[in-house]
This record gives sequence, structure tokens and C-alpha cells, in this order.
Amino acid sequence: MPETPRTLKSVVDALDVAAPSTTDEEWRYSRIGDLDLARWTVPAAAGEAAADLSDVLAGLGRTAALVEVVDGFVVGMSVDTDAVAAGLRVGTAADLPDAVQPGAVMAEPTDQFAALNSSLAGSPVVVDVPANADVPGPVVVLSQTVTDGATVAPRLVVRAGANSSVTVVEVQVSSDVAALVVPVTEVLVGPAARVRYSVLQDLGPRVWQVGTLSTSVGQEATLDAGVAALGGEYARLRTDCHLAGKGATGNLSSIYFGEGSQMVDLRTFQTHEAPHSTSNLLFKGAVADTAHSVYTGLIRIGHEAAGTNAFQTNRNLKLSEHAWAESVPNLEIEHNDVRCSHASTVGPVDEDQQFYLESRGVPTPVAERLIVAGFFDEVLDAWPVPDAAAAVRDRLAVRLDRQVPVAGGADR
Repeated sequence: MPETPRTLKSVVDALDVAAPSTTDEEWRYSRIGDLDLARWTVPAAAGEAAADLSDVLAGLGRTAALVEVVDGFVVGMSVDTDAVAAGLRVGTAADLPDAVQPGAVMAEPTDQFAALNSSLAGSPVVVDVPANADVPGPVVVLSQTVTDGATVAPRLVVRAGANSSVTVVEVQVSSDVAALVVPVTEVLVGPAARVRYSVLQDLGPRVWQVGTLSTSVGQEATLDAGVAALGGEYARLRTDCHLAGKGATGNLSSIYFGEGSQMVDLRTFQTHEAPHSTSNLLFKGAVADTAHSVYTGLIRIGHEAAGTNAFQTNRNLKLSEHAWAESVPNLEIEHNDVRCSHASTVGPVDEDQQFYLESRGVPTPVAERLIVAGFFDEVLDAWPVPDAAAAVRDRLAVRLDRQVPVAGGADR
């Protein structure tokens, strides 16, 4: 007999973690009050994979490793022989107990949903790169949610040893199901290491996602991270970037696009703990129909972080009268030897740019499409994993075709 799925509420009731509320500052702009825990179950095994992700894989070329995850459970894995020769280790936490483990960065859950992930993650994926290794090709983790009514808890932990280099690509998709997805990704960047990380989130329109990306960057190390948030009924991602070593650099970028009644909710923390560290954040998003986006960002500069450079920029386009975007940048500075700035904008398509194009004979629909597509180019042209940017562009173009159509087809 198949195992009866647990109810999510029974799991949550067993956790010693406070439930989030919109009265809390970190959840003030969220839809968390609409989440009914009694609606969801916890599957005991993976469902059957359904999505065709060949287009994503084709653009990435030869991969160092490919991990397939369904409903939070690893169902397939392959590692390239050259990557193995370079020292790369990829597997589940249980299969590689002496490798990096969950909790390497997020020692304590940041909220109830991160705690849920720690409790429910069936087969956490670990990517362990030894010191001085240069891993050829990207490590790709394809995560699908396919079971209706399920609570899915994918977990990925990446460690880059000192003076190493690795590229990691995550893809998060779903079938046409109602589900709750609570992913956690941890990235530990060792001294003088370089990690390029990209995630494409294109979940279905009935999926709720409440995710966490927790990173720590060591001395003279660099993290380049790009997040494309395109799907979900409600999609929230909390990103923590800890600049833990002297001279550490964290570059964070994101594009997001909400349509229909979607809500995209992005919260970031750029935490400078060490001197002469640098963080640079650029998030750009658009909302159409009655969609709603929220960006809330905090730059924290500690007592020991002299010589810090920290920048935070958020730009938003409203493509319809009833769409709504909010942008809330913040600074918390405890040292006077720093350079910091934050900037945010929310508005419609620039009328001056549109008039300029129209005055040179460009039809109005084409002019608007060019402006909106160009709005995202600044981020995509510098995407941390260039080979992954093509899949993001393709999915973004589908949304532009719906929201900013051009008669006779759009020029992509």
C-alpha cells in the first residue's frame, strides 16, 4: 500500500518556529495571510516528471553535471568524467556525508518556510568543489513540481573551495498544478573562489513559492548571482548575501515579470561583515494586468566593514493601469568609511523614449515593445551565466508577446 501523505499543518505544528504575519516588517507587503496550511499535503515520493526542458539544456552545451529533481526528490543524476577528474563531487547529502551539508551557510532557518525545508527536504543536492579546481561546464539542477496539492522542498548546497571556480544553473518549473514550493539554496564561496549562479523560476500560475537563497562570500572571493522570477501565483524569494571575508564581492541581479493576478515578492539583504567588501545589486521588473510586485532591500554595514562599497538599484515598469509595483530600499550603516547608494523607480513606459522612436517612423506597438525589451537588456546582457540567459529571454519574450504584442509577430 502507498504511504499516506502527511498534512502540511501537522508538520508545521511540530516546528518550534513562529508563523509569519503581515504585522511583521519582513512580511508586511506579502500575501502570507492568504496561505491555508490545511490545503497542502507532504508527498512521500516523487511524481512523474512531465516538463520538456530540452531547450534549456541545449543552450547550456556540455554540462559538468545534471541533476533531475521531482517534487523535491532526486530522480536522476549524471556527472561528466572531465568534471570528476577536476575534483567535482555531486550527489545527495546522504550519499556524500563527508561533503558540504545543509546548514553550511544557513545555520539557523531564516523563517518558518526555511525551517519547513529543513524538515521536509527528502534528498538535498550537494555540489562540492575542492580547492584550486576549475570545473568545466555548468552544474545544472532541474527541479520540477508535478503533484497537485503537494508541499515541495528542494534543497541545494554549493561549496566552492579556495581559489576554485564553478558555474551552477537551477531551473524551477511545474506542471499545471496547485502546489506550495519552499526551496532553499545555500552557496558557500571560499577564499579567492568564483561562483557564477543562475536560477530560472517559471512555475505554473497556481503555484505558491516561498524560497530562500543564502550565500556567504569569503576573502577576495566573488559571487555573481542572477535570479529570473517569472512564474507562480505568489512567488517570494529572500536572498541573503553575506560578504564575510575581506575584499569579498557579491553581484546580485534579477529580472521579474508579473501578469494576470500574480504577485512577485523579492527581499534582499546585502550584509557586509568584513572590510573592503563590495556588493552591487540591480533588479528590474515589470507588472501587467492586475499583477503586483514588491522589492524590499536592505544594505547592512557592520562595525568592522571599513572601506565598503555597496550599491542597490531597483527599476520597475507598470504596463497597465491596474498593475502595482512597490520598491522599498533601506540602509543600515555602522561605519563611516563607506560608499553606499540606493535608487528605485516605478513608472510606465517612458513617454520621451516612445516619442523619439515614433518620430522616426517606428509604429507605436513596435516602439513600446522595443522599450520594454530593452529595459531588461541591461540585466540580461550581463547575466552571470551567459548561456543561461537565452532561456530567460525566450520565456520573457512569451510574456512580452502577450502583454506588449506587435502585429505580425515580435522581433526577438
